[in-house]
Formats: sequence, C-alpha cells, structure tokens
Amino acid sequence: MRRLTIRDDDGERGAVAVLVALLLVVLLGFAALAVDAGMLYSEKAQVQNGSDAAALAVAQKCAANTSDPNCSTTSQIAADVANKNANDGLNNIKSINLDLTNRKVTVTAGVQQAGGAPNAVSLFFARVLGISTSNVVTTSNVQWGSAVAGRTAFPLAYSICQVQGYIGGALQLLQDHGSGANPSCNYGPSGATVAGGYGWIVQDTGACGGTINLAVSEGGSAPGNSTPGNCATTLQKWADTITAGRDVVVLLPVFDAVTGTGSGAVYHLVSFAAFKVTGWKFSGNNSLPDSFRNTNSDVSNALACNGNCRGIIGSFIKYVSLADGYTLGPVDAFGATIVRLTP
Repeated sequence: MRRLTIRDDDGERGAVAVLVALLLVVLLGFAALAVDAGMLYSEKAQVQNGSDAAALAVAQKCAANTSDPNCSTTSQIAADVANKNANDGLNNIKSINLDLTNRKVTVTAGVQQAGGAPNAVSLFFARVLGISTSNVVTTSNVQWGSAVAGRTAFPLAYSICQVQGYIGGALQLLQDHGSGANPSCNYGPSGATVAGGYGWIVQDTGACGGTINLAVSEGGSAPGNSTPGNCATTLQKWADTITAGRDVVVLLPVFDAVTGTGSGAVYHLVSFAAFKVTGWKFSGNNSLPDSFRNTNSDVSNALACNGNCRGIIGSFIKYVSLADGYTLGPVDAFGATIVRLTP
C-alpha cells in the first residue's frame, strides 16, 4: 500500500508539470497581449501623429505656394516633423502623394526602429507564439482650400474695396462711420460709400459671430455704435493675446455689394479674408473690452481711433489656417486658406 501511494504521488507530479507547461504558454500569450499589444498601440500612435503632422505640413506649404519645394513628393519638412513625433526620433515616410487639382495630400508612414527593418516592430513575449515582428503603417489625408461656409469669429463683414490691393499691405483703420483709410470704397446701398468699409452681420444666438454661407446673401444688422453683444469675452481674449506678443488673426467675410439699409441691409458675400487685429474701439468707453490699443505696435496717431471714432485697426494678410468648422472650396484670390485632416 505504501509503494502504491508513492507511485501515485509521482504520477501527480508529472501531471502538474505538464499542466504548468501548458499554462505557461497561455500566460506568455497574455503577456504578449498586455506588453506587446501595448507597445504596438504606442508605436502606432506615434506613427499616426507623425503622418498627420507631415501631411499637414506639406498641405500648409502647398496652400501658401504650390511652387514651394516642400510642396512635393520629396518634401524634407515631412520627414522632419514625422521624426519629431516619435519618442526615439525615428519614423519612416513611405510615400507622399499630391493631388494639386483637388488640393489634397496623402502621407503614408511606418515605424522605424533603430537598426531594424522599416515598418516592423520587434516583439518580445509574442515570440513564444511564433510572432517576432509586427508591421505598423498609417496613412493621413489632408485637404486645403478657401472657406466657403462656416462661423465667423466676429460679427463683421468687409467691403471688397477695403481688401483688394491691401492684402499684405499697411495697417488700416476701418471705421463704422466717418472716413476710413480708403475713402474711395464705394460698395454700399445704391452704390453709396459704406462708412468705414465694413458692416455688422447677424450673430448666432448667444455667440460672438454668425454662421454664413457665401452662396447665400447675408442679412445685416443696424450699424453699431457699441460693442457687439456676446463679444466681451472674445475681445478680452484678443487683448490678452496681443499684449502677450502673439498675433490675433481672424477669418471674416468680404462683400461686394449691399442692398437695403440698417437692419434691412443684405450683404452679397464673396469670400473670407484673414485680418490681423491690432486694436479697436467699439464704444465711448476707453477701456477693455470695448476699446484696446496695442502700445507696442507701430500704430500711428493717424490710425488711432479716438474721440467719437468707432472702428477696428489691423491689416489683411495672406494666411494659412488650421481652423475647424469650415466648408472648403477652390483657393480664391483673397489670400486666406485652410488645411484640415480628412478621413
């Protein structure tokens, strides 16, 4: 009986050893899922960020100037920004495809480990399952164009004669009454001069600015002699940004004709223009948020909006934006374009 018991114990030891061996494979499989899968997730996130950044960088160059050397299938800036988005400073740009007709760029990128094959990530625990590497490749699509619909950052629309010929030019004081920097501006009701060259547009409920579509004429509101409602926070943010030495650039609509007057005015909108804001005065109050003048700028006394003046100071510039929420169309002649990631 004693011998039989001993033999039974030995048999159990053998069975347990086999069971442990089998469970070890399972445990290593779970380790592969936990460790290797986590590493792959991290690597893919880095490569995706890299391909996104590369596609956006190339599209920005193309949006500004299709003749730019970095608006090409061999763009150096693409590799630079892709690498900067990897923890080890290495990503592999597989291809850059440009469609200038439809204003699109597609970048395909893969992981690049030091000393390893392109696109392949070395695995650890998954080797026990016969898997030593896994490919990580991502694709990013970006489109650029001029805005044709979206919400404005502020409820102003500019006359085309204040914009054409002034993009990239000197600062202007655009007043809502009285003479502006361009007194020959003559788009307005019945061909009359629009005072100051701009007009207020209808705002979205509870928002600073309004949603517009260039395909639809926009109804206007009465000329403003006070700060637009709902815009105090926006103006304070502009002032803080400018004071900190950073630019405030907003996309605002441009009209080429106006019918009616006051609250019955209707603006025929034709484009968005990029306006770099320097200062403003929208009421008799000389303090924020109603009024602001950047004392560090080169605004001359002639452009300062004092006394009964009501207006905004700034310049129209050529600008490439990453703003969201706009429908895009072909690039127009007003110098404002938008680039965005697409599916």
